[in-house]
Amino acid sequence: MNNLIKEIIEIKRQKNALILAHNYQNSAIQDIADFTGDSLELAQKATGIDSQIIVVCGVRFMAETVKILNPNKKVLLPAFNAGCELANMANVEAIVEMKKKNPGAYVVSYVNTSAQVKAVSDVCCTSANAGTIVKNVPTETIIFLPDKNLGYFVEKTNPGKKLILWNGYCPVHNMFTIEELTKIKQTYPDAEILVHPECNPEIQDNADFILSTSGMLKRARISRAKTFIIGTEEGLLYRLKKENPDKEFFSLGACKICFDMKKTAPELLRDCLNNETNEIVLPHDIMGKARNAVDAMFRYG
Repeated sequence: MNNLIKEIIEIKRQKNALILAHNYQNSAIQDIADFTGDSLELAQKATGIDSQIIVVCGVRFMAETVKILNPNKKVLLPAFNAGCELANMANVEAIVEMKKKNPGAYVVSYVNTSAQVKAVSDVCCTSANAGTIVKNVPTETIIFLPDKNLGYFVEKTNPGKKLILWNGYCPVHNMFTIEELTKIKQTYPDAEILVHPECNPEIQDNADFILSTSGMLKRARISRAKTFIIGTEEGLLYRLKKENPDKEFFSLGACKICFDMKKTAPELLRDCLNNETNEIVLPHDIMGKARNAVDAMFRYG
């Protein structure tokens, strides 16, 4: 493994490439990456750098978002078949029909969507800024997609807005149960409970903090608590423990794994980077329209 990692680092140096990894990636990939973060942080990090090759260790919608913000750069996705079940639940034709039935409503789409869905949206959001986006858009009625659990969280913080929620969800976050939460609270009664807003409502309602992955990392750094229960994909636990060696982190129940996130093996990363394969290519009109929605996120966020 050490020789493989050295090989990847050398190829990256020769090509002046940038390697980005999502917080849910395997530990070996996180350690190789130039930057690790959530999906929006990865896209932002890719802008304003001189590297013409950007390798995204994550799933397809993340690589597409990087490409949307960097249309003139070569964006590569090592695990080319790494998708997102939540993103797949959003359907362009159905969104267009919903817009017709609700004239004047803003379509707010989670960044966990395809470029095609972003292209028919008014504004994108992340789990970290969804509440602020919905608060600031100039309409009372919002078509919010595709995650109904994130929508539940946003509704609670924006009582003056009317949200039409898409019936989508993240299968990984949806696996956390109230039984697991009750049991682990009994085991660690002094622990802080941090859960992702993609978790179902009863999990959110029994947590101490509802946070994005970047929010969890920040909370763990500043909190005086020494023990944390984490309700998100297990990959984040590695980074939490690495950055806070004096604190303890436990998954909320059995570790929940996104197998698409785990598809990026070091061998795939090496071959993709070395051969410059698995490039993300999007139609220019789709990129332009999707860019409008992403840019609107920065305005309203």
